[in-house]
Amino acid sequence: MDRTVTVTGQGTATAVPDSSVVRVAIAQRAATVAAAFRAVADGVAVVTARAADFTEQRRIASRDLNVWPAHDNEGRQSGFEARHALEIGCADLESASALLEALVEAAGDRLLVEGVSLEVADRAAAVTAARELAYADAVARATHVAELAGARLGPVVSVTEGGGFPGPLAGLRAAKADMAFAPGEASIGVTLQVSWQLELD
Repeated sequence: MDRTVTVTGQGTATAVPDSSVVRVAIAQRAATVAAAFRAVADGVAVVTARAADFTEQRRIASRDLNVWPAHDNEGRQSGFEARHALEIGCADLESASALLEALVEAAGDRLLVEGVSLEVADRAAAVTAARELAYADAVARATHVAELAGARLGPVVSVTEGGGFPGPLAGLRAAKADMAFAPGEASIGVTLQVSWQLELD
């Protein structure tokens, strides 16, 4: 029977985010469902038209559309509230900052800002670096296990990759004055499960 050792190595590399996704919504209240929908549609038209000045049309997408009964402070139904959420992708961080300022100016209090995600558009270099670190980690772990078993590593039997996932952003922050974003760093991780044959000394 062949003796093998299987370990999991982990590697993490960092990259600077260079693109973003802005998540906003238009919310409006009206006496009827139809009126609430019309009011929201008007607001969404303003948002999409303004967003087109900062990004490609294909990167402006609806996320969800909802309507529900609205109630006053005493719990009585006072109409209906509609909400239409959008995701807007920006090719760079400067566009995201300028876009948010423009949307706030154009849509006013109808606009809800739900969040901004900073992303790494091209993760290939970071994934490659993380993979190399994961393999080195696997070798170190397997070598130690083999030594404990009184053996040494032979040929690699199999390699299975997992991960390539983005980790948390470090240093993400926004300046209140102009909504400029400081990108910080994104962590990108890879895991490798590697099996070796064990050879006796």
